Amino acid sequence: MDLPDPTLLAIPAFIVTMLAEAWLGRHGGRVRYTGSDTFTSLSLGIGSVLAGLITGGAVLAMANAVYAHRLFEIGYVWWAWPFAFVLDDLAYYWFHRTAHRVRWFWAAHVVHHSSEHYNLSTALRQTWTGFIALSFVFRLPLFLIGFPPPMVFFLVGLNLIYQYWIHTEAVTRMPRWFEAVMNTPSHHRVHHGTNPRYLDANFAGVFIVWDRMFGSFVPEDDHDPIRYGIVKPLERTGGITGVLWAAFHEWVGIAQDLWRAPWRAKLGYLLRPPGWSHDGSRETSDMIRARWQAEREDRD
Repeated sequence: MDLPDPTLLAIPAFIVTMLAEAWLGRHGGRVRYTGSDTFTSLSLGIGSVLAGLITGGAVLAMANAVYAHRLFEIGYVWWAWPFAFVLDDLAYYWFHRTAHRVRWFWAAHVVHHSSEHYNLSTALRQTWTGFIALSFVFRLPLFLIGFPPPMVFFLVGLNLIYQYWIHTEAVTRMPRWFEAVMNTPSHHRVHHGTNPRYLDANFAGVFIVWDRMFGSFVPEDDHDPIRYGIVKPLERTGGITGVLWAAFHEWVGIAQDLWRAPWRAKLGYLLRPPGWSHDGSRETSDMIRARWQAEREDRD
């Protein structure tokens, strides 16, 4: 079955809604856009599409190779679509959680978190190096189960489209029943926060129930306004240089750490959490959160 790429079809809607959000921001809304930040986000988004076109053939070949050894003959029956969508979202949750806990995957994913602003253009701030980081391996089990690759790739596109709208400050809270089940702007703002309370939380793509099930859910606290970005902010470099640095800075950092580290520690700079160092000179998110909690207890 030949299926379109939903994300490409959604591009006109992305443009219209970003313009509308920027207009609201200029007329007293909570949303903030800046020229350089938006330029970086859009450039990274365009580069991500191009990178996907370059590597898409290889990913499809691997998907087909796994599918050739499928355990079940599912095909395109009606019930397979919602079932595959839910399983794909679960696979995304574990990819996303791993991308925050293993530096190799973080090197590709950090691009998405590098903005200190939070608006719809941030959703388009995507990696160019997901193929190098092997991010696609988390979805290979879907092909082994027996879901056809065109179906899975189509549903992946729908998942990404859903995640677009939750990158905004224009929406405060959705109805309680919706907040309980679905990922929302409030939940995802938490995910993009650098406050100790919010680090490494809310990894969901579509269904926030995964975070509730696996213990990674943190609600947005109106008394702790969210600071966006990454713990170690990017150097403020504009133009194409800034785009390239946003795309590759963590890979550069990994290369530098591997070069300087003793042999016994080199693997740790690939597989341990971001912020880990063999000499304890840096802090992981766990360490930052533990220090914050200890300080809160001392104040209380």
